[in-house]
Amino acid sequence: MEEKTSAHYQRLHRQRLREQGLVKKEVWILPEHGVTLQRLEKRMRLPKAQAGSLTLHDKEDDDMETGSHSYWNVRSLAADLKASALGKESKLQVEVLEGADASLLVTLPDFGDLPVHLALSGDQLVVESFLWSASDVADRAGLNEQILRLQKLFPFATIALEPLGAGGEGYVMFAALRSSASSDDILCEILTLADNVIQVTEALASYLPRVAQSA
Repeated sequence: MEEKTSAHYQRLHRQRLREQGLVKKEVWILPEHGVTLQRLEKRMRLPKAQAGSLTLHDKEDDDMETGSHSYWNVRSLAADLKASALGKESKLQVEVLEGADASLLVTLPDFGDLPVHLALSGDQLVVESFLWSASDVADRAGLNEQILRLQKLFPFATIALEPLGAGGEGYVMFAALRSSASSDDILCEILTLADNVIQVTEALASYLPRVAQSA
């Protein structure tokens, strides 16, 4: 089965947002306020949110469960993600991928069923999502340069080039947390990475004509 690119999930994500009655607005901010804007945007998408009453707090979003556990295996993490408010509302689906080193596959319906992979490596938890195959890029040198220019807009995520199982290379976006991170931190990282995948695909669309045609 052909692996879907981030452009496919971007298109479905936009469709879901329109179905929810949401509209797109462009804003200009300093790069260091990117995370704050993302948190405020999530609050503004909630049906119960009222204009003029939205404020930011130091704690994470209200729709995330607060957790204080340390995660040393993905099965305990999977159980907590499924039991979270997002899990109960079917805003994320969690599957344990068995193997020598078990990992998690988290699917996000609100992002067009975007798949996000989580894996434990020592004292780190890696959160990763596939972007596109290198063969789909029209100008790899230009794309790579532009990725470096955009890095400040996504300070907590990194884009890397990795071998693909079927041959060739592919671009992925990933972020890392400590394996002792709380469940609310992990949920926030999953959603932030998903937002970043959609945004970086839009920002780099001019370098991905083949991806746009297949989406």
